[in-house]
This record gives sequence, C-alpha cells and structure tokens, in this order.
Amino acid sequence: MTLGELIERTARRFAAAKLHYGHGTDNPRDEAAFLILRGLGLPLGADLNRPIQEKKVEPLIRRRIVRRIPAAYLLNEAWLDGVPFYVDRRVIIPRSHIAFLLRDLGIAPRRILDLCTGSGCLAILAARAFPQAAVDASDISKSALAVAARNVRRHKLGRRVRLVQSDLFSRLRETYDLILSNPPYVSTPSMRRLPREYRYEPGLALAGGSAGLDYVRRIVDASPEKLNPGGLLVCEVGENRKALERAYPRLPMRWLQPEVFMLAAARTGGASRTRSRPPAAS
Repeated sequence: MTLGELIERTARRFAAAKLHYGHGTDNPRDEAAFLILRGLGLPLGADLNRPIQEKKVEPLIRRRIVRRIPAAYLLNEAWLDGVPFYVDRRVIIPRSHIAFLLRDLGIAPRRILDLCTGSGCLAILAARAFPQAAVDASDISKSALAVAARNVRRHKLGRRVRLVQSDLFSRLRETYDLILSNPPYVSTPSMRRLPREYRYEPGLALAGGSAGLDYVRRIVDASPEKLNPGGLLVCEVGENRKALERAYPRLPMRWLQPEVFMLAAARTGGASRTRSRPPAAS
C-alpha cells in the first residue's frame, strides 16, 4: 500500500466514524494525512507514492476513531502558523486566530505579554515575529507552564521568553506595548455541548463562565493599567462578540476577525477606562 492510498482509506474511515475536527484540521482527509505522516515520522510534504506498512500507524488510527482522542494528543505535536509545538493534555491544542495576525498589527513592540499562554505557542510566535522584543508568558496553571517551558527550550528562546505563574495580571508588575490573550471563553451552556474530542482538553483553559466573558472582562478592565501609551490589547473571544459589545457599548474595539478584537491604548496614557455594565441578574 502506498502512503497516499492509506491516507485516503483512513479519511474514509474517519468520515464514516463521524469524528469532530477543529484541532488543527477541519476535515477527515487532512486529519488522516497529519496523523499518518507524523505518526510515521515523515515530513508533511512526503511523497504519497512511497510504500508504507499500515500496521505501524493502525493503533493511532484506531485510538482516534474509538476513543475520539485528537490527533495532536496522540502525536504530542501540533502546528500553528507553520511552527511545531509539543502538546499533551495539560494544555489546549494550539489553534488561536491571533497567530495569523501578529505581523499585521502595525507596531514594533519592545515588551510583549502572552496572557493565558498554555503551551506557549503565541508567546513563541510573537518572539519570532518581533525579534527585538522581550516576551512574558503567563498562566495560572503550573502544569501548563511546564509544557510551555518545553516549547521555549525547543525553539531556543529561553533568553527572550520569561514564564510567569499568575492569575491573569495578579503577579505581573510590568507594563507592555502588546498584550495577547486567548483566554477561557466557552460559556457554560456551550461547555455542556462540547464534542467528545474537546473534553480531552483541560476545562480550566476553556470554561469562561455563564456567558463566556468572566476572564475577558477582567482582562479588558485591567488593561488600562498594563498597557504602555500607544500599546495594543489583542484578545480572542470566540463566538462572544455580541455579548462583549453589549457589555462594553462605548469601548472602541476594532475587530480584526469575527473572533478577535483589538483595543488600542491612548498615545498619552493607558487604554480607555470604559468599564463594563454590571452583569444582568439571573
């Protein structure tokens, strides 16, 4: 059997099993190609006509189908913006839209913060995009920071990326030119409906409260004191755009994508001090 034939056959098995995607791929064929190529230790551009032995990857394929484990966890590998990262179940699988926006922000930051860093993927991508910048990567989870440390070492960025255990800004004393955050933002009703694949990820990194805005509100409200003049906050909120706009009707947010907003600090001070409305009574 050739590599290409195995990928196509596996894609048909994945489709028949009605798997859920969204952890780096969005269809059965791409999922099959990623799992098989990397499961065999082959590059993503490997020759599809080469003969292979199916039995070497059949256990991975079966675990993906039977247990619904995302391919990234089976391989301990995920790719974001063409860069590989180590992952395991201590962190969510890298997939933030922010990764693809970094080079188009129009600033040259000297100090960057990646808040809720998880695997450290955004901190590492920011360090690569802005070679002159120092980057802080913070997370409340000590186990997540252990994964981030592994990725920082892998990409040889230990001198520029500092890891900090912190509940959002609580242990961060510095101010920043750029704050990036992909915080927990899945609402309580949505958490109950998550496909099985997502239940392998740490709930701490997903659950954002009843409306999905518990952490986003804290980040937005604290950002005036943490941004340098002319700095930017770039934050991902998933499907919560309308809820966020209702909570902050006067906040001058700019939406870079439907899931990601940017808030600019004033040139002479911190970000706008517009606070959210109090939560509606339930």
